[in-house]
Amino acid sequence: MSNQPRNIRELSLAELEQFVEQSGEKKFRAQQIHEWLWKKQAMSFADMTNLSKVLRQQLGEQFSLPALQVETTQYSADGTIKSRFKTWDGHAIEGVLIPTDKRITACVSSQVGCSLTCKFCATGYMERKRNLQFDEIVDQVVLLNQQAERMLDKKITNIVFMGMGEPLLNYKQVLRAINTISSPDALCMSPRRITVSTAGVAKGIRQLADDRVRFKLALSLHAANDAKRNQIMPINDANNIKSLVDALNYFYQETGNEITFEYILFKDFNDGQRDADELVKLYRQVPADLVNIIEYNPIDKARFEKPDAVKVDQFMDYLSKNRVNARLRRSRGKDIDAACGQLANKG
Repeated sequence: MSNQPRNIRELSLAELEQFVEQSGEKKFRAQQIHEWLWKKQAMSFADMTNLSKVLRQQLGEQFSLPALQVETTQYSADGTIKSRFKTWDGHAIEGVLIPTDKRITACVSSQVGCSLTCKFCATGYMERKRNLQFDEIVDQVVLLNQQAERMLDKKITNIVFMGMGEPLLNYKQVLRAINTISSPDALCMSPRRITVSTAGVAKGIRQLADDRVRFKLALSLHAANDAKRNQIMPINDANNIKSLVDALNYFYQETGNEITFEYILFKDFNDGQRDADELVKLYRQVPADLVNIIEYNPIDKARFEKPDAVKVDQFMDYLSKNRVNARLRRSRGKDIDAACGQLANKG
């Protein structure tokens, strides 16, 4: 962002106080600016209506406020809403609002594109342009929450980092975003209602443990042996299943936070009884609370298919008989390419 003035949302309250005093303003103006940025979620200096025009002009001359803009919005027949956001430098990212009877979930992105090239994921076929800054992640939550309030008359209840990108490859900005989202001075949302999903960065999982984070963790597993996982998730070459099991156990030991496995079923690839048995054995090695079995959502560049209903039922029955807490997660928003694995700035 070197061609722009400094992003005002990078400033601490103390730095804002220093600025207003140098500008000849009263110190309390800094608190007002801070509240506009984080509690009132102002998207421009013009929004800050209790500041003088002179002060707003000074802010605009010395700082930038590079807020996300909603570029397009699509509505699924099942109630899911997908938005494409435009960044200050012209990139596009996507976020999804997923309403159900019990909760309203915001699915947010952490990178522009992705570098992991998972074979079943539309984002994986995109080039990673850059990491998102913490305030761009916060803006997604703010804008999705505004949609929820406007269209559903409710606030979002949960946030999942399951959009575009690998959160643990944008570690500092993702944690700063979550700290802001959960801060009493900003959105004041409980970290227990936030889930970060990773394709499996063992070092990053261990760092989360060392940082004693309070949010939930989900591992995108999708195969319970290295040979198959290597085929669909190249990240497994450097982060094999044993290293992930060790990291997850360390994470739970240090935080006690909930761990979930995500497992997409692919026809004739990972949907047989042997696959189910390997998943059972892996489940017993980690204190996971839940295994989400996910319907595969077709994408243009991959040739995977979802299994028929009988095969899915057999897989679920085997997990149940072996006392695995598993849930079949029906996909939402497939008709607008908003379902799991489909985000690629289409439409």
